[in-house]
Amino acid sequence: MNNSRTFLKTACKPIVLTTLGIPILEACSTDEDSSSGNIDTTNNGVAPREPLIIDISNNTFINLQDVGGWFNYIEENILLVRISEEEIRVFNNSCPHQGNRDRWSYSGGVFECGYHNNTYSDNCTGSLTCYDSTLDINILTIEF
Repeated sequence: MNNSRTFLKTACKPIVLTTLGIPILEACSTDEDSSSGNIDTTNNGVAPREPLIIDISNNTFINLQDVGGWFNYIEENILLVRISEEEIRVFNNSCPHQGNRDRWSYSGGVFECGYHNNTYSDNCTGSLTCYDSTLDINILTIEF
């Protein structure tokens, strides 16, 4: 019994320091030590993106002409849905479940990812990242 207590007293301290010591030391680093150039950390380390301007009268976006129409713009990684005559909502097309971007459907105010049939509302309070957008006649401006 004394041998196990002695072992625990002597072995536990190094094990705890070994497993926790490195993260504690890293957490104590200064801002000067952790700076790595011009990385913008205000957007989770993702570089800011310029606004995207789309002319929805272009044939590529024909589905957005009518309320309820939608489009998966894979080249820009966004889902677009026409909510009303004055509003088009824009979402990141990465499925929150596993990040898939290419198998979406839309019906009744709900996007469905075709990989596992997960559904996401077309309101900007759900799981899909929603971007600010403005529609001026046929010109849609998206702020990322």
